[in-house]
Amino acid sequence: MGQCVPQLIHSDKRQIMSKDSQMRAAINQKLIEMGERERLKEVLRAKLVECGWKDQLKAHCKDVIREKGLEHVTVEDLVTEVTPKGRALVPDSVKKELLQRIRAFLAQHATL
Repeated sequence: MGQCVPQLIHSDKRQIMSKDSQMRAAINQKLIEMGERERLKEVLRAKLVECGWKDQLKAHCKDVIREKGLEHVTVEDLVTEVTPKGRALVPDSVKKELLQRIRAFLAQHATL
């Protein structure tokens, strides 16, 4: 009987994760259908340029290329190396604003 409990917990986790991914997919589909996803991407681009994120990431890319040598870096290597730093450099204020915009959109179009 002790072994059944962990299986039930894992089963519940999978169901929750599945529902979560289904909800994310539905939200993403709604954002795409209504053209909001593209608008959000434009807002994000503008905010990232405005706060200097783009310049910081560009400088980091140059540093990585300098360290490894141009002939030893592939685009895939660069993406793998730079992605975590890029995500970490996004200001919380930008993340919060995007989240607020998504919530406002969902509140307006609550027929998901």
